[in-house]
Amino acid sequence: MHGLVRDALGRKMSKSLGNGIDPIEVIDKFGADALRFSLMMGVAPGSDIRMSDEKLESFRNFANKIWNASRFVLMNLQDFTPAGIDVAKLSLADKWILTRYQEAVRGITENLEGYDLGLAATKLYDFVWSTFCDWYIEAAKQGLYDADADVKATTQEVLLYVLTGMLKLLHPYMPFITEEVYGYLPNAEGMLITAKWPEVKPEYDFPSEAAQMEGIMDVIRAVRNLRAEMNVQPGRRATLMLKPHEGWADALASAEGYFKRLANASGLTMLDAHAANPEKSASAVAEPCELFMPLGELVDVEKELKRLAKDLKGLEGEIARAEKMLGNPGFVGKAPAQLVENEKEKLATNRGLLEKLKARIAEMESLR
Repeated sequence: MHGLVRDALGRKMSKSLGNGIDPIEVIDKFGADALRFSLMMGVAPGSDIRMSDEKLESFRNFANKIWNASRFVLMNLQDFTPAGIDVAKLSLADKWILTRYQEAVRGITENLEGYDLGLAATKLYDFVWSTFCDWYIEAAKQGLYDADADVKATTQEVLLYVLTGMLKLLHPYMPFITEEVYGYLPNAEGMLITAKWPEVKPEYDFPSEAAQMEGIMDVIRAVRNLRAEMNVQPGRRATLMLKPHEGWADALASAEGYFKRLANASGLTMLDAHAANPEKSASAVAEPCELFMPLGELVDVEKELKRLAKDLKGLEGEIARAEKMLGNPGFVGKAPAQLVENEKEKLATNRGLLEKLKARIAEMESLR
């Protein structure tokens, strides 16, 4: 059995304390599925459950995520008649999601059979939100919009297969939204509550290909991080140059479509492992390779220099203010010691930022 339910402050919920919640009010505000999932997510047997509006709202957002992902899949299944997955036609992303789905079925089923409902819910949340919605749906757009009818049909088969199984795994926790979505699936028979539990199919395990896809995803994350650090506009594209590590050249070269769609690459250039690193480029290292992107393609140099000059002026003003304050014996002698220490730490941090900012400006000026 689960432990006590506590409020956001950690107090035991009870009628006498006046901090209890009316489940009907919670359901009206956040939905029954969100309430059910919040009572299970991450909870171990015997532990206390901490309730808050923020927690309930996050699971209402999770329900919205499921609904939107399902709607996307259904929109792309119009006039589609399932015929079964042809393993020979699967793309790398297809093999990756099928492998991760198999792992989810194994783990979640084992947890449920052992009455570890909280751990099963956590695995399910991660699979639905990150693996399926954030990654596979975006990768699947490459197949859905392909001119080859066979490629599109294979992607549709995989989307339908994984979504159907995902709804079955979710149903014990979120019966209402899953039952509603299930009724729209082209392969739905009867009601979800009486449907057969998902089975593990060894023919859908592709550990080697899944590892390759994970490596490609590492490269995409590295590109996204670089773009975020440099404040690159979302629509701006740049050539992605890769210097592959041993054993990765073929997998990376075949992933150009994923890099274009998921990393905003305008094109892919494969570099020899012993080639000199490209000059005037942003770089990062991922497990499969070193990656480079021309700085001139990532940013508008003049616009970026104006922004950096503004940041430099503001930072220099903040440093001058702190130096003047810390150079004042009256402030240092009378102010609380902690306040003085905080100002010293802030000054040291800003001096470090100033050096980095100057280096960035010099780098941009070299591109003129």
